[in-house]
Parts: sequence; structure tokens; C-alpha cells
Amino acid sequence: MTAIQPVPITIQMMDSFVITCGGQVYDSLAAKSRRGVILLQYLILLRGKVAPVQRLIRELWSDHRSEYPEAALKTMISRTRQWLREIHPDLAECLVSGKGGYCWQSRPNVSVDVIEIMDIFDALEHMPPREEYARLTERLLKLYKGDICHAADIASGVSQSNYLHMSYLSTVCQYISILKESESYNRICDVCHTAMQIDDLDEQLYIELMNALVHLNRTEDALRMYQKAEKINYRYFDAPPGQDLSAYYHELSTTAQTVQFNLDAIRNELIEREGERRGPFVCDYNAFREFYNIEMRNLERLGSTMFLAVIMVGEKEHPVAMEAGVAGLMAILRTNLRKGDIVTRYSDNIIAMLLPTVNYTSGSMVMDRIEQLFRSEYPQSDIAFHARIAPLGDPLSHND
Repeated sequence: MTAIQPVPITIQMMDSFVITCGGQVYDSLAAKSRRGVILLQYLILLRGKVAPVQRLIRELWSDHRSEYPEAALKTMISRTRQWLREIHPDLAECLVSGKGGYCWQSRPNVSVDVIEIMDIFDALEHMPPREEYARLTERLLKLYKGDICHAADIASGVSQSNYLHMSYLSTVCQYISILKESESYNRICDVCHTAMQIDDLDEQLYIELMNALVHLNRTEDALRMYQKAEKINYRYFDAPPGQDLSAYYHELSTTAQTVQFNLDAIRNELIEREGERRGPFVCDYNAFREFYNIEMRNLERLGSTMFLAVIMVGEKEHPVAMEAGVAGLMAILRTNLRKGDIVTRYSDNIIAMLLPTVNYTSGSMVMDRIEQLFRSEYPQSDIAFHARIAPLGDPLSHND
């Protein structure tokens, strides 16, 4: 008599919480019982260790809203087992009562992605042969769909999620090194694209992808990848990519095949960057000083005008209020100044601005409008606000 094969069940915790049983997908369990899902995830991450009742109570009722937490926990365990049983009886049996607490023990037909991922990292620590390293990493790439969902709702969840994230990136980079030895550049491209869906800010992935594209004679695509990295960095950090990626890009761009290619690449990059900018250009004081020198030369050559404006906010004797005022002012300037204006933080509480093609009257109106916006943003505050404006090369005139 043929034995009945158990139904395969998979639990996904990476990116979202999903249970798949016999081809049926259950992906709305968090809406049904968010705390029940958090309970399961917490127990699963303990990898078979028993979680004491009091620790679970602190996890699930940290806000102390439950008057009888022990009874509430028992009720939750019972309800969670019930909806697990509705999916499949084997799942309910994985939620086990231990000595003084509860634990998760997967049955042979139940697999959990995060547990398998942890097992892969454990195996890779022993530096298996390259073929096995490649097999394990390829499996990791399929399993790691995103970071642990609801990690912030679990004690140590964020740190565990960060550890897995960094281990994932480290493993991917090591795998790329193995692929380089066999010159598998197409596969490197695929691996980098997959990893970038998890972390599109990791600059080493961009360098490895660009390097692979160059080896595939796709230099133009490699340069475009830098432009993509640049867009993302400006979107999130308002800064260019890091030194290593920038250096690699400039080396690559200077060794491109033709002068026309470089011309087109730089022209397209400048056009795209210019189209993305909104509001004034914000920079550090060293760059501001260089812009000043350039503009002064243009003034002499073209006979145009430019004004220098300074705003002092708050007092250094009250650093908290001063910093809040400066942050609020910078937000107002980013939104309300023009595209050609240049802004820098000259000192702790002084902002300097270059305002091209304005006269004294219109420049003063700009300062008045900025002060009105600042006062409306902080109507109850007595933060000091002093502004001055003058044409470049002339002594500053008082305007406060």
C-alpha cells in the first residue's frame, strides 16, 4: 500500500508574510491577525528555542493595554493555532507548547524561507567548495525577496534583518568574485540586477555591474548605470555617489572609444541632471566660493548683476532652537528660491545666497517673502531672523 505523501507547505517571511499550501496561497494573514503573525515570526526567528511566556507578553503587549496578559496570550495562541489548522493541520502542530513558554518546530513538510536563508549563511561560513558555494548562493538569490517583514514589530527584529541584509550583500559579492574567474559576465549582470532589487543603494553592486558590462562591450550601458546610481543618491541623500564609484565612472568615461561618445554621454548626463533639479542649488561653502568666483568673472564679461544675501537665524546661546530654525529655513529656501540661485550654510546659524539677475528692490522683496514664510512656519516662536542683501563687490546694506 502506497503511503500518502504529506502536503508541502512553505512560509515566506522575507518581504511579506505568505503561506503556500498545496498550491493555495494565503497572503492576507496579517490583516486577519497582525499580532498572530508577529508571534509566529518571533518564534520562527528563535529557530526552535522556547520563548518564555513573560518575554512573549513583553513582545506582544509592550503598550500594556492588556489587563490580563497571560490569558490574552493563551487566547492568541489558541486562535493562531486555529487559523493555522484551517490552512493545514500540520501547521498547527508546528506551534508547540514548551516548558514555561512556546516555540516553533517545523514539521518535515514545512519549510520557512528565513530559516533556510540562515542555514545557507551558516553553511557558507565553512567556505564550501566553489560549486557548492555557487549552488547555495543561487538558492539564496531565489529565497531573498526582501528584508524581514514586520521586523520593526519584533524585539531585535531590526538588528536581525540588518544582519541578514549585510550577509546577503557580502555573499553576493563573494559569488561575483567566483563568477569573474570563469568570466561569466552575463550571469554577473543578472546577479547584480537581482541584488539591486533588494538594495539599489549599494555602490559595490554598481561597480561590479558596470565592470561586467564593459567586458561585454556594453560601455554605454555601463555609463548609464552610473547615471542611475547618481539619480538615486541625489533623490535620497542630495549628494553624488561615493568616491569609489565616482572614480570608477570617471576612469571609464575617459577611456570610452570615441570623443563623440564622451561628448554625447556628458551632454546627456548634464541634460538629465538639469531636468531633475528643482529650486536652488545647495552646496558646501567651498563650492559656493568657487561659484562666486565664476559669477564674478561673468559679471565683468557680460555686465550682468548678482546679489549676495545673508540670513542669520537664532542665537548660538540657544543651540536647539537655532538648529531647528536653520533646518526650517533651509526647507523654505529649497522650495521658494529659483533654479539659478545658489545657497550654502556659511556657519552654524548663517545662510548665504547668490541671487543672479535681481536688483536691490526685487532682492529685498525676496528676503521679505522668505521672512514671512519663516514667521508663518514658526508663528509662536521668537527665533531671531536677520537678513541683509547687497550687490557683489559693494558693502552690505542693512535690510532687517
